[in-house]
Amino acid sequence: MLHGLTTDQRDNLLAFARFTDEHLLPHANTWDHQERLDDSIIAELAAAHRLVPTLPVEAGGTGMDAVTYGLLSEELGRGCGSVRNLVAVQGMVAHAILRWGSKTLADRWAPAIGTGSVIGSFALTEPEVGSDARNGTTTARRVLDGYEITGRKKWISFAQRAGVFLVFARLDDDPAAFIVERDSPGLSVSPINGLLGLRASELGEVHLDSVVVPESNLLSHGRLTFDLVATSSLDYGRYSTAYGSVGLAQGCLDASLEYARNRVQFDVPLAEHQLVQQALTEMVTSVEAARLLCRQAGQMRASSHRDAIRQTLIAKYFASRAGFEVAASAVQIHGANGVSADYPVQRYLRDAKIQEIIEGTSQIQQVQIADLTLART
Repeated sequence: MLHGLTTDQRDNLLAFARFTDEHLLPHANTWDHQERLDDSIIAELAAAHRLVPTLPVEAGGTGMDAVTYGLLSEELGRGCGSVRNLVAVQGMVAHAILRWGSKTLADRWAPAIGTGSVIGSFALTEPEVGSDARNGTTTARRVLDGYEITGRKKWISFAQRAGVFLVFARLDDDPAAFIVERDSPGLSVSPINGLLGLRASELGEVHLDSVVVPESNLLSHGRLTFDLVATSSLDYGRYSTAYGSVGLAQGCLDASLEYARNRVQFDVPLAEHQLVQQALTEMVTSVEAARLLCRQAGQMRASSHRDAIRQTLIAKYFASRAGFEVAASAVQIHGANGVSADYPVQRYLRDAKIQEIIEGTSQIQQVQIADLTLART
């Protein structure tokens, strides 16, 4: 849908679509099977300044506006959910460092992540603490050389590949955020394989066994650290996930339209069966509605509207649920072929369920949306 976009945004959208068609769709099923992204796709994203395009130019980005970033997230989601997740996570880590870290930290790490010379990982979730993330049990204490961190983080995207981690812990009973390098003594990563979806996101469990970081690696500490650093980062990732869900749903719709036109049952194409037409209508409507919600959230984010966070929550809530419903319909339309690795809809369905969980489950978002709506004056 090009209505309401500037000429530059339209041109960018076409470029993003070509990139997805040429570089993602031909390989996405292979990456899913291997549970790992090729190094080459990360290099291609970095060369095109699309790893963290929202960063300033001097930090490896292009200063991309929120609406255009949403369009990029949609197209990446149409091609490969794990690639979309990679770009989102790099943005979450790089922007947190740039916004909340010292100049020394920002100058060292934001450009490194933005240009792909190091991969960042957002280490928040713990084995026993998921949605209630602010009550994590990882701890930090002051020592002679800086801070000693002990704890475990689980379900951490790209932990297997990351060179630097943004780690959340408790210091003096207040939340704190630290930059922890991969080669720090006491840090180890256990791969997590066999996931339902987003299998190429290279998840891992991060073990921090008395890891000592220098005092300069403290990104933020204090009562508001979680609300400022973690929440703003999750909001960034949530927007990407919302638009990525639209792209995923569009991919399902495209595949279903092609299949319905070409697959013949009872002597006529599937597309001529009324129940298939009904399913396609529901899919089209869901895709268009989710895209409009994401577009509205993007415009609010671009203008720093005070309701942007709530609108982003609404967009992610609706789009992720719609994505799963559309993917389920796509598998149904494909019949037995829908569960075959030869067709992308089975991967879309598995990825879609993950979209309802990451960056806040649908149930958590119901609470957040209701709370923010009730608090409006």
